[in-house]
Amino acid sequence: MTETGGEPEATARLQKLFEGHRLTPTQRRIAHCMVRRAADAPFLSSVELAELAGVSQPSVTRFAVALGFDGYPALRRHLRDVVPAAEAPGEGSYNEYQQAVHAEIDNLRHLASLLADPAPVARAGRLLAASRPLPVLGLRAAAAQAGGFVYFARKVHPDVRLLDEGGTLLADRIDAAVRAGASALLCFALPRHPREVVEALEYARGAGLTVVTVADSTFAPVAGHTDHLLPAAVGTGLAFDTACAPMLLGRVLLEAMCDALPDAQARLEEFDAKAAARGLFVE
Repeated sequence: MTETGGEPEATARLQKLFEGHRLTPTQRRIAHCMVRRAADAPFLSSVELAELAGVSQPSVTRFAVALGFDGYPALRRHLRDVVPAAEAPGEGSYNEYQQAVHAEIDNLRHLASLLADPAPVARAGRLLAASRPLPVLGLRAAAAQAGGFVYFARKVHPDVRLLDEGGTLLADRIDAAVRAGASALLCFALPRHPREVVEALEYARGAGLTVVTVADSTFAPVAGHTDHLLPAAVGTGLAFDTACAPMLLGRVLLEAMCDALPDAQARLEEFDAKAAARGLFVE
């Protein structure tokens, strides 16, 4: 598997093309598939795209029409005109491991461009800071992102609850957080997206929680069940996805939450003093 240097730019162009259109769940699934395979999208037949997205070929045709094209061939011609060439200069000299690293660097550059407007992250940080307790959801591939956020968030927020196990108890734990006074839920959602995450977000919103989600794209399956979605692309160049950008966005969101917590600095200093007294760290 390889990742191309032009992928982040291709992804951005595709997302811009899809913005402003009211898409059905099936059409959002097709859009998400195309964003995930942005470099290949202009060269996929309607049958190939349908197979990749897990939908019918007529659904792909209806998707193209919903975007304002006469049919899928017209959409594909448009993509070939506007999406940059798949291979960047000099890319062929990199092996697949180097390509994966360069692709993640590009994902981080794209994230940096999105953060040029800090307002969405700042707004999300205030919502998370105000929620007492703060439940943080992350299942399967996203469990590590959720766990990392919670580890640091507990140093500045008085009550952060990790939801990293699915099953029938997940709804119970959301209910418990609501009863305790929670007003928001943070979710990390990465591919492949578990059905349980979509159902949990729907349940959380039904229980009155405002949902903030860090996801791999604005067309992820969780998008329709999220109040504030913050996108950060994953790398797909290796056998298993890499998630440098979602991890970094989680830390940025944590910083925004700290900015909204008036006693965050005092809590950090208190922790450092106790850690030093207990000799927790060797450095």
